[in-house]
Amino acid sequence: QVQLVESGGGLVPAGGSLRLSCAASGRTSRSYAMGWFRQAPGQEREFVAAVSWSGGSTYYADSLKGRFAISRDNAKNTIYLQMNSLKPEDSAVYYCAADLSLPRGSTWTTPGYWGQGTQVTVSS
Repeated sequence: QVQLVESGGGLVPAGGSLRLSCAASGRTSRSYAMGWFRQAPGQEREFVAAVSWSGGSTYYADSLKGRFAISRDNAKNTIYLQMNSLKPEDSAVYYCAADLSLPRGSTWTTPGYWGQGTQVTVSS
């Protein structure tokens, strides 16, 4: 079992930046890929980004490449999502996820572990 706890959400003006964190605990000795999804009201949950256990491979939703950057620090069992040039349409609940499988391109089929989510609101 892996427990995931997100932090760093909040209210930011359009054009601003925010960094989300996700700390993993539990069975972190296994080689889990970790990443982020988001869900806006009335919309389906969508893939944002993911990173392999080693940090050597990263995956992004095509529409977010260049604005978002994912990284991980295995010494802290934590991943980060740096979000720049934020837009109102980036407003959503951001969920951390983990799984032994890796995404295929910008598709990550239902990771097995999820956090509770953190709200990001971008004001116009």
